Amino acid sequence: MIRTLTAALGALAIAGAAFAQAPDTENDPREPRVFESRGEVTANGERIRYRATAGETFLRDTDGKAVASIFSTSYVREGVTDPRQRPVAFIFNGGPGSASLWLHMGVFGPQHLVLPSDGDDDGAAPYEIGPNPHSLLDQADMVFIDPVGTGYSRALGDADPAKFWGVREDAEWLGQFIRTWLTENRRWNSPKYLIGESYGTTRIGALMNELELGWNNVAFNGVVLVSSVLEFSNNRPTQPLGYAGLLPGYAATAWYHEKVDRDAWDGDYDAFLRDARDFTTDEYLPVLLRGRDVEEERFDATAERMSALTGLSEDYLRSANLIVPLNRFRNEILREEGVTVGRFDSRYTGQEPDGVRENPEGDPSGYGIAAGYTAAMRDHYTRNLGVDITDTYVTLGGVRDWNWNAGEAGGNNSFVNVSMWLERAMRQNSDLRVLVTNGIYDLATPFFGTEMTFNKLAYDPERVTMTYYEAGHMMYLHHPSLEALAEDVREFIADGN
Repeated sequence: MIRTLTAALGALAIAGAAFAQAPDTENDPREPRVFESRGEVTANGERIRYRATAGETFLRDTDGKAVASIFSTSYVREGVTDPRQRPVAFIFNGGPGSASLWLHMGVFGPQHLVLPSDGDDDGAAPYEIGPNPHSLLDQADMVFIDPVGTGYSRALGDADPAKFWGVREDAEWLGQFIRTWLTENRRWNSPKYLIGESYGTTRIGALMNELELGWNNVAFNGVVLVSSVLEFSNNRPTQPLGYAGLLPGYAATAWYHEKVDRDAWDGDYDAFLRDARDFTTDEYLPVLLRGRDVEEERFDATAERMSALTGLSEDYLRSANLIVPLNRFRNEILREEGVTVGRFDSRYTGQEPDGVRENPEGDPSGYGIAAGYTAAMRDHYTRNLGVDITDTYVTLGGVRDWNWNAGEAGGNNSFVNVSMWLERAMRQNSDLRVLVTNGIYDLATPFFGTEMTFNKLAYDPERVTMTYYEAGHMMYLHHPSLEALAEDVREFIADGN
């Protein structure tokens, strides 16, 4: 079936199933829904024509029965002489339980959403949506993946959704999708990349075990970890390493909101953060580890220094025994102003119903962007790509009872450590490189916790690149950081080919 679609890209949309898999009469008798279109975008100053394919791929169990449908959106550049020389990037977000709309409409896709740059609420529609000059299409074809339970992806028939929800389970089924996509598109010999955000970086670690570490492996040229969390103990404030991983992020937040004496560092932000890092490893963490054995004078000196770096009062820190859980910090740092700071991005602030709460009412850096991104993704699907689906689109939260038992990589979301699988993959694949991107104001996956992971001797520092942005978890909300992030990823892929 061919029909004309009036779209911002001037694309011809073809709704159909030209490359659809065979139906499964037992679990889902219809063919997977596939929508094709063509478009153009100027990315990195280059005009690019591409073919977009948005649709379902059926995943099958060992008996060949279709048990789940993955909805993905692929953008493939047209006019390429030899696709084997053209990189392909598989891209997803995290949660677990998030669709890939954030990276899709925020930074890499051919269309993007433009929100306020400095932590303001997104308000209500209409939002600014248009061609994305920062799209990665000049460097790589892209496949945006929504795991089961997110976006339009779902379990089929009588299949139990829980079989897809877990550290190992998720990687197993997404691994099947990636292998299927490579086969159907004849791209096994193309340079391959994984790009994930937040839990999506955890997913990359698990995919290293699923795809890299076996005889039937898929060797990747590189992975991009956007707001990384591989070693959960380094950013879960339930024990000393978790509190240490957060403290420099607390300091950065206090600097941003002018709760520290900037003149004490002559206004040198980088020197201030270096001192916060040094204090954390050399003074704060040893005091936490000594506990009751620490001398009173040393405890008081630590409280005084911690106060100067975090903006929290010495009395508060002494009363808290120097232990400040994330939600307490978010409420305490600007309590006098009657607002709380964001978890994903501590530049954002939100009004609280009263001034004595211990836990924030919500996350202003979450509810301040969710409506805009959901509207932008659905608008792009219906208006530009011709996706004629009226099913509920799950932005975030459709996944429940995640199985955190990751075998040798640990269990429980405070102790999962998929870093070991990435380390091993780098030892077994000499071409595998890693780009780690960090938002300074990210308190969900704090930059110092990530540094603690990659400072381990098991990593080859020559193949790991760390970058930093003056923004939060979704650093691409900040316009200068979006430009820098897009350029960093573009250069990373270009350097690997």
